[in-house]
Amino acid sequence: MEKLEEAEFCFPQLLNSSCKKLTRPYSEALIIYVLMPSLSLITVNLNLLVIISISHFRQLHTPTNLLLLSLPVSDFLMGLVVMPFQILLTEPCWLLGDLMCVLYNLCLSTVNCASVTNMVLISVDRYVAICNPLRYSAIFTERAVQLCVLLSWLCCFFYSVLILYNSLNQPGRFTSCYGECVININGAVDIVISFILPISAIIILYVRVFVVAVSQARSMRSHLAAVKLQRSLTVTVQRSELKAARTLGVVVAVFLLCYCPAYSVSLSVLSVGSSVNVLMYFLVLLNSCLNPLIYALFYPWFRKSAKLIVLLEILRPQSCQTNVM
Repeated sequence: MEKLEEAEFCFPQLLNSSCKKLTRPYSEALIIYVLMPSLSLITVNLNLLVIISISHFRQLHTPTNLLLLSLPVSDFLMGLVVMPFQILLTEPCWLLGDLMCVLYNLCLSTVNCASVTNMVLISVDRYVAICNPLRYSAIFTERAVQLCVLLSWLCCFFYSVLILYNSLNQPGRFTSCYGECVININGAVDIVISFILPISAIIILYVRVFVVAVSQARSMRSHLAAVKLQRSLTVTVQRSELKAARTLGVVVAVFLLCYCPAYSVSLSVLSVGSSVNVLMYFLVLLNSCLNPLIYALFYPWFRKSAKLIVLLEILRPQSCQTNVM
């Protein structure tokens, strides 16, 4: 025990001197010790409201909302698990051991991969709904969406296990001394598979959705005065789908704005300071908190359901049948 207490904590950036001697700039310390814990608490609570809303109220059990449900689940895990451990990881000394280091990175990789995959699925959903509406109900059934979401989470988990296999097989294999949390992955391959390819798919799908949506909007405006009853119902459905596409487009745009700078920094050949890394990662974590705020801004059903949840109205019998639309 005395040897452990007397051992010098190793930290490469400090030239193997004691990591306890590290002092942080005030702005960096503010982000780590004040903003990140607050962000974690807000993220957990807001995404829990979204999860309860879609799960509890049967009126919200639509294929699009079931896809949407997977996103707050990943954001909830980001706030509950990833953010608190990220605060510990930004400390100079990692004191939780090699196994916890690997498990944390496994969780982080799975949740990040799931977030990106959810965005791809949402983009595919809007693409089919706008560009091929006649086949949408046949393709995106509730059972098909549930199966698709389950498979996406399983694939993300197994992908994370694959890229972290060496570290999982032998925790601490790449650490040189006590106080480090080091894993080894092929960064170039990981960025291509987990970011560049899915982001490219998202952008291509939404560009196509945007072009078709603009065309449909012009068509509806030009024929709105002369539609019959049956045609007006079609127009209403089209408007609903276009509104959903716009709202989810905002979610995708915010996701890209939060994630692209962080991945751009990781791809940069320039030397980037630790303060920039902390700021970029804070931006990624911020995305998990912003999504519920977007729902509150654009979805009246979320505001109504959140109010019912906060007032504990969901504890009343048959509350799941409440009209929240």
